[in-house]
Amino acid sequence: MKAVVITTPGDPEVLRLQEVEDPKLEDDHVLIKIAATALNRADTLQRKGMYPPPKGASEYPGLECSGTIEAVGKGVSRWKVGDQVCALLAGGGYAEKIAVPAGQVLPVPAGISLKDAASFPEVACTVWSTVFMMSHLTAGETFLIHGGSSGIGTFAIQMAKYYGARVFVTAGSEEKLAACKDLGADVCINYKTEDFVARVKEETAGKGVDVILDCVGAPYFQRNLDSLNFDGRLFIIGFQSGAVTQVDLRGLLARRLTVQAAGLRNRSTENKAAIVSEVEKEVWPVIEQGKVKPVVYKYLPLAEAAEGHRLMESSKHVGKIVLVT
Repeated sequence: MKAVVITTPGDPEVLRLQEVEDPKLEDDHVLIKIAATALNRADTLQRKGMYPPPKGASEYPGLECSGTIEAVGKGVSRWKVGDQVCALLAGGGYAEKIAVPAGQVLPVPAGISLKDAASFPEVACTVWSTVFMMSHLTAGETFLIHGGSSGIGTFAIQMAKYYGARVFVTAGSEEKLAACKDLGADVCINYKTEDFVARVKEETAGKGVDVILDCVGAPYFQRNLDSLNFDGRLFIIGFQSGAVTQVDLRGLLARRLTVQAAGLRNRSTENKAAIVSEVEKEVWPVIEQGKVKPVVYKYLPLAEAAEGHRLMESSKHVGKIVLVT
């Protein structure tokens, strides 16, 4: 099969489409002939040599895919050859085929095209596990998303609105904020021209928001804590602008704040399967009702993965970038 290989750690041009060995099918895995994969920020880190795949995972980038099942392992009962599916991966999405644990596979949601289905597994599993399963965002609460126009952000806006939250976002341009507003965001903050803490306080009568989803890391940590209401929850899913900071702990105690952080990629197969099962039960019906739509900025052929990475690193995009095989 062909796969996009990181020939050496570096800039996007190190990504090359090459002939590689087919994946091996284990008893509890299914083999998917990939139709599409979607880019995630983690792929760019892996390309630079900063985010190696977990032990035993494919060495090729790609944390999600959609496609058609080509073979099923002996221990798999739910899926059959010919099923159209999408899947959460530990790696290997930038390829023509992938073997994936059966518990990480989802049906393509009704009404969604096969290639658009590739844009859902990573964002759906991330947002559902962090914002809902662990931060318990509920109707009537306020929710701040940093990077509102990202793949995660565009999905989180729609899910939070469906569940009855008031949604705040930060983004770095008026075009991105307009896109967030179109998806349902209530308060759109340009972080380049406004202080998000002051704006949050102003919009919440000085109280702060209940839940924050953050991918920025160190420079926002104290400011995030300052933006939270009593019993507020901060969830960190990335450190795009740094991982080390100083913090004044007094606010945590005074306002009973919770700080959590998690990734998906390094979780156990069992843990991923539990999240995927919840996502199918809780999120897929919302997508099938048309309340959450795929937000895809651009489709590129798999051979142009480098161009996809350049686009992602330019941060011009809104939503997901999809590679089609």
